[in-house]
Amino acid sequence: MSLFKAASTVSLLTLASRITGLARELLIAATFGASALTDAFNVAFRIPNLFRRLFAEGAFSQAFVPVLATVKTQQGEAATRELIDRVATVLAWVLLVVSVLGVLASPLLVWLMAAGLRKMEAGNAFDAAVVMTRWMFPYIACMSLVALAAGVLNTWKRFAVPAATPVLLNVAMIAAAWLGAPWFKSLGIEPIYALAVGVMAGGLLQLGAQIVALKRLGLLPRIGLSWTAVRAAWADAGTQRVLKLMAPALLGVSVAQLSLLINTQIASHLAPGSVSWLSYADRLMEFPVALLGVALGVVLMPQLAAAKAADDAARYSAMLDWGLRLVVLLAVPCAVALLTFATPLVAVLFHYGAFTARDVQMTSWALMGWGAGLLGVVAVKVLAPGYYASQDIRTPVRIAIVVLVFTQLLNIVLVPQLQHAALALSIGIGALVNAGWLLIGLLRRGSYRPLPGWGVFALQVTAAAALLTVFLMWAASAWDWTRLQAQPWLRIGLLAGLVMGAAGIYLGAVWAAGLRFRQFLRR
Repeated sequence: MSLFKAASTVSLLTLASRITGLARELLIAATFGASALTDAFNVAFRIPNLFRRLFAEGAFSQAFVPVLATVKTQQGEAATRELIDRVATVLAWVLLVVSVLGVLASPLLVWLMAAGLRKMEAGNAFDAAVVMTRWMFPYIACMSLVALAAGVLNTWKRFAVPAATPVLLNVAMIAAAWLGAPWFKSLGIEPIYALAVGVMAGGLLQLGAQIVALKRLGLLPRIGLSWTAVRAAWADAGTQRVLKLMAPALLGVSVAQLSLLINTQIASHLAPGSVSWLSYADRLMEFPVALLGVALGVVLMPQLAAAKAADDAARYSAMLDWGLRLVVLLAVPCAVALLTFATPLVAVLFHYGAFTARDVQMTSWALMGWGAGLLGVVAVKVLAPGYYASQDIRTPVRIAIVVLVFTQLLNIVLVPQLQHAALALSIGIGALVNAGWLLIGLLRRGSYRPLPGWGVFALQVTAAAALLTVFLMWAASAWDWTRLQAQPWLRIGLLAGLVMGAAGIYLGAVWAAGLRFRQFLRR
């Protein structure tokens, strides 16, 4: 399978996930609006997500996938299956302990994440967040095992199932908001609690889908239940290698999550709704990040690790070059759209029911903050695997620590003036610094050698982006997008037409400037 075809498969399935995720957020926004209780749910949901990123997509995946790809390339499938069994055994028992501790420590975790919930007018916001955290904390166990399964499937080039299963979480949460919330209300239970039930149901559905996929490949892990099996799994050389790599990776991911924790804590002390405005903006920002950065990272990580294991420096560098060009080509117009067209996007997607015109304005400002650093956010998803594939996790960690300090210094300066929008802007600027630093490191060590043509390519993209900027600024000011709430289908039709027109203008401009898209179709 070519890199482009694999990335396209992951990207299309991720698009389905993001569309259902957007439908989920739209329904939640229309049903619950932006209030103290929605802040409570978002805080509670962020806590298991924080740990999920530590144990799942973060430290574990960064350590496990390169080791798995190396063992598969150098030692064969029998040794690889044994590694999978032993790593799964250790992971399962660690997750059991962490889940129990998390449920018991929920009040402390909520206080650390958002102490400001205690001060909100809705006095039960803090207590509601604690209850929902307890219900949802075991979600991290499901998702960490899903991450192990996804690492195995991606290494075997089975990208479809891991990319598609997040849809199941969105479907479960949509059902919870649409059907569960009214049912809970009829029983005298706070309706927002239905969303917590939906999260757990979604986690179990995702894990079930991955188990079926692994079983079909004959790769379903055998988890040891005896103390002897656990000790043997812990002492295994491959497991120890994963654990050794996880230590710096855990620090690196912890830095990123610490930034999220600090920002959520700051937002909880700002105007009520600030956490929710940032969450809704995050949902829109995740579209380009997932479709470009995450999809490319998922496809490139095992391939880069295999190239390193085979000592094929030319293939390794060429794959990085291909990924970075695709990032620049597609992330730049997305950044332009978030900066110049934020209000129409937010109005059309969220401005219904309890979601007010003020919520549109506040969410738009946060979205523009993300737009300023979108290129960096996406590029990091491609550049960081260049280090992980070489089993060098320490360098990205050192960079992340410096960027964290820089980001919080920006918050000190920007939050008093820009309020919640500053939190998104500071992370975006920090991501640009992070990406630039990672790129310089790869260039200096000679791991990445840019292929010819970058200067012309940059001019082509810049000229097309300038034309796109003019068009979107006109489109954003030509209609009063919040006043069109009474005509939803007209507003949706306008947005669809303008988005298609913008895509045509940008792609037509880069083509007219001499860029030929077939260069991205190579293996």
